[in-house]
Amino acid sequence: MLPPFEQAQTIAEILPYLQKHRGATVVIKYGGAAMTNPQIRMSVLKDVVLLRLVGLNPILVHGGGPEINAMVDRLGMPTERVDGYRITDAATMEVVEMVLSGSTNKAIVRDINVIGGNAIGISGKDGHLLMAAPFRPNGKDIGFVGEVEMVRPQIIRDLVEAGYLPVIAPIGIDCQGQSYNLNADTAAAAIAGALDADKFIMLTDVPGVLLEVEHPESLVSTLTASDANTLIETGKITGGMIPKIAACLDAIERGVARCHIIDGRQPHAMLVELFTVGGIGTMVVPDEATAEAIPEMPHPAGAYCGDPQPPQEA
Repeated sequence: MLPPFEQAQTIAEILPYLQKHRGATVVIKYGGAAMTNPQIRMSVLKDVVLLRLVGLNPILVHGGGPEINAMVDRLGMPTERVDGYRITDAATMEVVEMVLSGSTNKAIVRDINVIGGNAIGISGKDGHLLMAAPFRPNGKDIGFVGEVEMVRPQIIRDLVEAGYLPVIAPIGIDCQGQSYNLNADTAAAAIAGALDADKFIMLTDVPGVLLEVEHPESLVSTLTASDANTLIETGKITGGMIPKIAACLDAIERGVARCHIIDGRQPHAMLVELFTVGGIGTMVVPDEATAEAIPEMPHPAGAYCGDPQPPQEA
């Protein structure tokens, strides 16, 4: 642990970043070890609460694949897959909703509130937040797996304005009231776009985009949208990173300026990414974006920072 004066210096150094990001909407896709490892889980949720306390507006969108798999196995339900996608029949959809909107969502809300936050849990069905349609990969019917057609973000804005920290389960609904299991990455990207979020952060179990998987030093700090597509086309980005990059690109197309893929297993990864010069993971930006400058203090020394009009001289 740093000596007290060095701790104070560190806090002082992040002041420009706190001022720059104050009031920013930050959509966080929460999953992987950050959810399943108890120690990492509490560290991440404490950081989310801290973001709220220092003036940012975090919105948490969580996954729950391992929890769903465990419940399906516990119930002895058969599992069929097509092209890697679980076929989700009506019975399986009931389990998915029970786990995501029920136990998983409410456990996250409980933990945040115990820490000192003010979380409230909802799903995409609440207020018709996430309108969905069937997802048909390569034209194949895989049941009640959905894709987001429309987001109604006002309910999130209302919750944030009322002082709550929204925790969202990726369950969608259609006009007939049918529930759909949504991919948490794509749901979070759609929500970030609908909210005109300043940041979209994806917590993963890898450091970010690695040009060579076995070599952490090959981490790419910043990618433009075009560069990301090129790396996919040339096979430099493969496997599970492709859907995460796709979610970032979708968020950028929807107007989000900065998307971050970071290792949620690292202590205080979000704080390092948001409040330090170098960051910790991979930032995906629009093609026309320029590098983020180190924020400066908003007022020069001696400037008057109170009322819009300076005080009259005596």
